[in-house]
This record gives sequence, structure tokens and C-alpha cells, in this order.
Amino acid sequence: MNNILFGLADKQWIWVATVVFASTFVLGSYSALKLRRKTGRPYILGLVTFGWILQTIGLYARGLQYGGCPLSNQFELVQFMVWSAIAIYIFVGPAFRVSLLGVFTSGFACVFSILSLVFSHWDNPSREPIFGDSPWIETHAALALFSYGVFGVLTLTSAMYLLQSRSLKTKKVVGGLFPFLPSIVELVHINRRLLIMGFAILTVSLAIGYKYFIEDLDSVLAVKLAATIAVWIAYAVTLTLRQKFALSSKKFAWACIGIFLAALLSLAAVNRSTKTTSPQADLAPAPPAEVS
Repeated sequence: MNNILFGLADKQWIWVATVVFASTFVLGSYSALKLRRKTGRPYILGLVTFGWILQTIGLYARGLQYGGCPLSNQFELVQFMVWSAIAIYIFVGPAFRVSLLGVFTSGFACVFSILSLVFSHWDNPSREPIFGDSPWIETHAALALFSYGVFGVLTLTSAMYLLQSRSLKTKKVVGGLFPFLPSIVELVHINRRLLIMGFAILTVSLAIGYKYFIEDLDSVLAVKLAATIAVWIAYAVTLTLRQKFALSSKKFAWACIGIFLAALLSLAAVNRSTKTTSPQADLAPAPPAEVS
């Protein structure tokens, strides 16, 4: 059952936001491909921000039924990841001065948002609190998903690197979107900073959850814990190899894309496994019984 806020249901707000993201992607692409204009203009940032605000309202309306972050099923996990990626672009992206990042990010948001809305079986909301009485477990889960949003933006900039690298290799730097891509050197630095940011956030998330996992390991969903740690290890290895220059920039970009796709698959696996357990059991220890 959808929650109504300001006259619209939560999914209606998200649908409108998705339309805004799609419109931004189309307008930005048309401006670059047909009008030969840079797409880093304020209107791109303004449209993306407007869509993000609409999506925020929708997620807030959805969260009212839990009394916390809406992270109970695959629809909500994907939406929160999209929300996080857009937030990274709005608050951090302009500092990178990548004119196409807004277009790529809006396209990313549009695709994943449509997928989450079209596959209705992804959305099986529960009106029970999904984090028990622990705000720390909620923080752990929210930070983990936020880091996935950062990794999503990293995937986009890694794709930009591969496109730019190919254009330079084939000497086809005229036409298409290539003239608006940043230099190879800039993209290398951007990718490194995004990986450090996402890895740091995911590390903090695991550190917060560690205390509760240790206290009651039996209450933790094994698939969820294994998937999260596997993603953390994969990014840790990639970052270490890159810092030691044991991984070329091209292999680094492919690794970031591959790990993110694997992380998305792990979200689906975690969601399927969660259905066999109670909403609280896989995220937090059971609360102590009251003594009368």
C-alpha cells in the first residue's frame, strides 16, 4: 500500500522523478550531439536536482510506513542507490568539472529507476520496522547503500575513461560525445578519488555493523554478510593494486565496472534470501525480552 504525501503516492513521486531524469538525459544528449554544446550548463544540474528532490519526497513518503530508511526490498534498495548516486553528482560532481557527468548520471538514474518500477515483484513492502530499535543498524545499512551510489558514479566515470581511451587509440576524437569528455589524466584522478570515497564509506558502514554482528552472529543473514564483505574486499584489492601502480588505468576502469555489476547481483541475492527470514533478523540482533 502506497503512502500519500502532498496528494501523491510514494511511487507517483518516484515516477515523476524518473521522467525528469529521462528528460535531462535526452536534452543533455541532444545538446551535445546535435547542438555541439557542452552539457555542464546550470540547467542540467538544476534538472537533476529537481528530479532528486522529487525522488526524495517519494522515498520519504515510503519511509514513513517504517519509521526509518526504506530499505526493505529490492525496489527500495535500488531506489536508495539511485538517490545516493544523484546526491554524489549534485554535491560532489560539479567539483570534478566533467561536463557529461550530469547526462551520464541522469541516464543511470533513469535506467535503474525504470527497472525498479517495472518489475513489480521487486516491491513487497512490509509495514513492520526493519531495523528494530537500533538506529546504528539503520545507519550501517544506509551507508552501505550510499557507498554503492558512489560506486555507481565511479562506474560512469570509468566508462568515460574507456570511451576516451578508445577515441584516442582510434584517433576518432571528432564527433559524438568524445569532444566533451575530460582528459585521460583527469578521469584517472577522478576515478581514484571516487573509489577512495566509496571504499571509506563502505568501511565505516561495516565498522558500525561489526559490533552488532559479533554480539549475535546467529541473527545475521550469512548471504548478506558474505556479499557485503566480498564487495569490500574486491574494492580494497583494486584500490591497493592501483595505489601500488600494479593495475593499469584501463584494467582499473574495467575492474570498477565489473565489481559494481557483481555488487548489483549480490543485492538481488540478498533480497531473495531475506524473504526467508524476518525483516529484523538479518539486520539486527533480536531485542531482549522485557522483564515484568
